[in-house]
This record gives sequence, structure tokens and C-alpha cells, in this order.
Amino acid sequence: MENTPPVARIAMWSGPRNLSTALMYSFAARGDCTVWDEPFYAAYLQTTGLDHPLRDAVIAQGQTDPDQIARACLGPVADARPVFYQKHMTLHMVDAFDRHFMRGLSNVFLIRHPARVIASYTKKRESPTLADIGFVQQAQLFDEVADWLGHAPPVIDAADILARPDYALGQLCAATGIPFTPQMLHWRAGPKPYDGVWAPHWYNAVHQSTGFDAAEGPLPALDDPAQRLCDQALAHYERLAVFKL
Repeated sequence: MENTPPVARIAMWSGPRNLSTALMYSFAARGDCTVWDEPFYAAYLQTTGLDHPLRDAVIAQGQTDPDQIARACLGPVADARPVFYQKHMTLHMVDAFDRHFMRGLSNVFLIRHPARVIASYTKKRESPTLADIGFVQQAQLFDEVADWLGHAPPVIDAADILARPDYALGQLCAATGIPFTPQMLHWRAGPKPYDGVWAPHWYNAVHQSTGFDAAEGPLPALDDPAQRLCDQALAHYERLAVFKL
């Protein structure tokens, strides 16, 4: 009997509005990859009691037991594909959830300048808090993983992906031990069968895309409350940016 090669289990940790859905589409376009859209979202909403768009539908259609989700992250992969890409939101990993399962994953941290995150987020949900945008939680998870590994895990910046998608994705693939393929640069427009139930509220723009957008211009102007939030998040972003690929 031939030995089955190990699965590359990539856990991409980001906050919302971080290019995370486009990157998930990119990995799905490989053809050898199963993707999972925000596995812990339903459990996060159930545990925290927070009111998010489509909350009831997310809880009804998702798994709310974090231990079962963790086991699935490490379990069999649909269609026995060799790459399993998990799009995780850092804010979903609340303190009550056991994080030991993360040691069985290749953890990568997707960052984006908080001014861009906040400008995008407020178009979909008003008055976000620092907890809503995930920068503090991302830094905490990064530190935990770095402690386990004894070195910094991979970090990739959304701005670098948009500036040079082929180069940035090549770097990302090398860091996670999989080959780069140009198929990652394009996908079909429209909803995807692996989208979360929340997609109609959050994914309108990415559903119109067939690849990564052009490089970003100057940072967006923010009103005073948004700028104060940006100032709170900026140090966490900058600390991780030191380690970006």
C-alpha cells in the first residue's frame, strides 16, 4: 500500500476586510485545495451573544461546538485533496476556545493597514470597536504561535498581494510548503459553493471579481472616531508587519 502524503493544512488568520475572501478564492482556484470559510463564526456568535448581520442564519447553519470544529480542522479532507485552506477570523478565537488544535496547522497571519480595514468595515457594519476588527486578537495569536514554534510564523500583507500577486503568493506557498500555481491568480465571478451563509451581506464586491484588484493608492481619509480606532490598532499591525514575507 502506498503511503498517503500528508495534507498541507493552512490556517490563515486575519481580521475582517483584510482581502481574506479573495485569498480563499485564490486557494480554491488551485484545483488541489479544499477551503473552509470561517469555521468558528457560528460558535463565536453563540458564545459571545453578539449581534452580527445574518446572526440567526449563521448559527443555524454552522457548528457551534468549538471542540468539534477544532477536530474537523485536523480531520479528513473533502475529496482527499492535498491542501486544506482554512480562512479564520482572529476575533472568532475567543478565550474560552481551546487553541491546542492550532499546533497541527500551518498558521499564517494576513495583515492589512487598519485605515483600509476600518474604511471597508464601516460600509457594512457601523461603529466597529477594536474587538470587532481583530488586530489585538491577531497579535495575541501570533505571539502564541511564535512561542510554540520558537520563531515568528509567516506574515503576509494584503498590500503586497495586490502589488505583486504572483510574487507574494509564490512567497506564501513556499512558506507553507506547497507549490505555487498561476491558477491562483484568477477565479470565476459570482458566489461560490463554499461561501459562508453570511456572504450576501459581506462578499458583494469580491463576487464581482475574477482576480486580485490593482495595487492600492493612498490611505483613505477617516472621520475622528474611525481615526481614533485606527490609532489603537496601528501598533498591532506594525508589530506584525516587521515579520512579513
